[in-house]
Amino acid sequence: MARDDSARAHPDRHSGMADAGRDQVRAMVVTAWDAFIAQVEAADLDHRTRLPGWRVHEIAVHLGAWPDHNALADLIASARNGGTGTPPDVDAVNARVTTAHRDSSREEVLAALHRNRQATVDYLDREPEELDHALTVSTVGRLPLLSVVLGQAYELAVHGLDLADAGAPPIPADVLQSGLAALADVTGALAASCDITGGATLATPDGGWRFAADPSGWTVRRVAPGDLAGTAVEGPADLLLDAASGRVNPVPAVARRRLKVHEIGGLLRLAPIVQVAPGIPGGPILQLAARTLGGAGACSAGSSGAAERFPMCHRGGADWPSRPTGCHGERT
Repeated sequence: MARDDSARAHPDRHSGMADAGRDQVRAMVVTAWDAFIAQVEAADLDHRTRLPGWRVHEIAVHLGAWPDHNALADLIASARNGGTGTPPDVDAVNARVTTAHRDSSREEVLAALHRNRQATVDYLDREPEELDHALTVSTVGRLPLLSVVLGQAYELAVHGLDLADAGAPPIPADVLQSGLAALADVTGALAASCDITGGATLATPDGGWRFAADPSGWTVRRVAPGDLAGTAVEGPADLLLDAASGRVNPVPAVARRRLKVHEIGGLLRLAPIVQVAPGIPGGPILQLAARTLGGAGACSAGSSGAAERFPMCHRGGADWPSRPTGCHGERT
């Protein structure tokens, strides 16, 4: 049976954070942009980062909007055209953009970041709201456009941690929470598209986010500190994001109790998502479940050994990495 990801055909289907509406997404994403731009303004663009071969300059460049690169415009065009198109090759796009703008000045890099922030604001202020639930082709599959816009908060939070590691100011706690919300949203979306009934909580000392997927779609909601009902991954927000993005190996983090997993069997039910999109945010944590309990060979095979290596899973822009196939084998 082919997967059914036609949101327009099922208006009553839950669509995660897209159901929360523009006001909430706007607050989360714009705040994340402002925090990231402030970090870049305070940073040495030539400082090396923990991403191999990338300085602060490359991180900032690939998140900017340039005449030859405007990821959000492409996503909007895909949504207008019914979610058609081919997922971009993230590594190739990043290489092209960072090479083309390697010699851009500090002022030009900051201007590109401001353009991308403004493009996001313009979408939220000017484009018709019916586009919010329209499917667009992201690199982890066809998702509601508003969910992909929120995905910028994940990218900005993870790369903000990269910059903080390179000496930039720390990221505000609310930006880290927005990044976790986006992470919960895309994981719930992929679970629903794979006909998986399940969910998990991403829990921090400041509260967290719980996603739940079932045949009616997926939901995402904020949870209070200490709410660990059901399956949960617990830890500081920055560590959860670092583990989800492959910056930190979750295996020793769990062994040292820096990360705590509650009801790991619930994560194992979600592990087939990794076969759909090997580079998804959160993939290393799902691989951890498969590795801990054994079996789930599709995860280790589908991720090309990522459970053993835990590489930097991406250096992506406003969408997520990988070129997935659908849960039942078709190209998304």
